[in-house]
Amino acid sequence: MCKACFVLQTSVVKMATWKTCLYVRGINQLTSFTRRQTLILYDCSQNQPSQIFLSKLLSTKAGHQTSTHGTLDKTENNVSTSTHNRCLKHNMPFNAMHHHTLSSNMKCLHGHPLLSTNINQSTRLGKTNFSLSTRSILESSPPSIQPYLRLIRFDKPIGTFLLYWPCTWSIGLAAQAGHLPSISTLAWFGIGAFLMRGAGCIINDMWDKDFDKKVARTKTRPLASGELTPFQALVFLGSQLSLALAVLLQFNTYSVILGAASMGLVICYPLAKRYTYWPQVLLGLSLNWGVLLAWSVLNGVLDWRVAPLYCACVLYTVFYDTIYSHQDKYDDMLIGVKSTALKLGDNTKPWLVGFSTVTIAGLSLSGFLCDQTWPFYLGVSAMTAHLAHQIMTVDLNNPDSCASKFRSNNQLGLMVFIGIVLGTLLKSDKTTEEKKRDLEMNS
Repeated sequence: MCKACFVLQTSVVKMATWKTCLYVRGINQLTSFTRRQTLILYDCSQNQPSQIFLSKLLSTKAGHQTSTHGTLDKTENNVSTSTHNRCLKHNMPFNAMHHHTLSSNMKCLHGHPLLSTNINQSTRLGKTNFSLSTRSILESSPPSIQPYLRLIRFDKPIGTFLLYWPCTWSIGLAAQAGHLPSISTLAWFGIGAFLMRGAGCIINDMWDKDFDKKVARTKTRPLASGELTPFQALVFLGSQLSLALAVLLQFNTYSVILGAASMGLVICYPLAKRYTYWPQVLLGLSLNWGVLLAWSVLNGVLDWRVAPLYCACVLYTVFYDTIYSHQDKYDDMLIGVKSTALKLGDNTKPWLVGFSTVTIAGLSLSGFLCDQTWPFYLGVSAMTAHLAHQIMTVDLNNPDSCASKFRSNNQLGLMVFIGIVLGTLLKSDKTTEEKKRDLEMNS
């Protein structure tokens, strides 16, 4: 039987991140938690939970510290037993301080995954909630494949969208004037974005599993927690890359070679954070390779018109991933991982202004070179306002705020894509003579 096997989720109003020292049956552990969650203790035992002393509540918010001492008494009134929540290793029910539905990726302090039937109040009342969200699909999938889905961040599709949207921008700009973008090309790139994002996550976790164990946000990942072995991850990576290659082979030879060339960047990115404070630049170069690939698929080869678009997308990635990296900056300092968040520190926002300025300038230049019309520039204007709002409102010392702003870039990507599509539809197709004249001028 597990001596002290429980899950903690905690909440402190107006605090970004805090740590607490736990004393449970002689076991001490210092653990980090994020704000706006509920304090729940699960004891892996068929008996009632022992007394748990919660002390030294510290806020990592700059200039603000709070100390709290409290005791959670072992009484029948404070404890309710749920037979739905079990430790998968010991197959024993958890005694919860109060009812809560466990998420599929929760673990006890010993790293054992927890199982939940995910019964909510409406289900108890006889109602059935139907959801097609990625998280609900993951939680309803067989337990044996859930670690693999979490390994590729299936329940967090924002990464796939951030890889996909720049591809759609390139497809839209390369589309024939007065026509919609190729639906089949958009579909192939959507599948490719999902597969390559998953492959990138696996490669990243294989390199970083020892680091991930030391970071509160990442220590429950399948490789870091031991749910999957490196060999299992490697086999799964092979399947992901094989499917991605099958997608790539749908395109012309030039594009196949160009797409294969991106693997060097994908493999090297996780190593960059060990040696440079600018790993986000390498991430931008690899994550936006699809911009170049989409252009070559539709035009046969690359040309200079795609260069400003690619540069804009790289700086855009540096922009949002710098915000994202502020979530882990305290842990990164402790374990020796580098990032733009640590490099820029209190000067991050002025740098974000610079990154966004280059992004807007590059995107505008690309539209000009592609003879875009006013809807395109309206979309760029909306992007400018969105980026400005992110800079002004993000609290870089609040992980929740950073995560929220990071996720908002999904809507931004869609806005720009709509602007490009409408702008292309309003473009007039050049005559054969005009095309010949342009070709002579460029040669």
